Amino acid sequence: MQAIGILLLLVGVAGSVYQRRYMSMWRSAKLSDSPLSRALAQLVGTAGGIYLSLELLFSFLKLPEEWRSDTPLMMEPLALISLVLAILQPYGLRGWYWLRNIRR
Repeated sequence: MQAIGILLLLVGVAGSVYQRRYMSMWRSAKLSDSPLSRALAQLVGTAGGIYLSLELLFSFLKLPEEWRSDTPLMMEPLALISLVLAILQPYGLRGWYWLRNIRR
């Protein structure tokens, strides 16, 4: 039974590789990312990482979720906090480097 499962897995991977190769033939020329799209992708990735970290911290500390659900905001407050932290992070890093250079 395991041999059949492994065989099906290998056939599925081979089919996926073949399908990707076939689809890449029909795609247009490679599109380059703009600096804005790279910056937005990095911002969303950083905010997502902060959000997951805060969510795990709150669940580890067993903090109640009532304070998050009773807000008039259109988005979850924890997501808003993580987005604001992700936006402020480059400025904080720049200030940190500036303070380190002053002390030397």
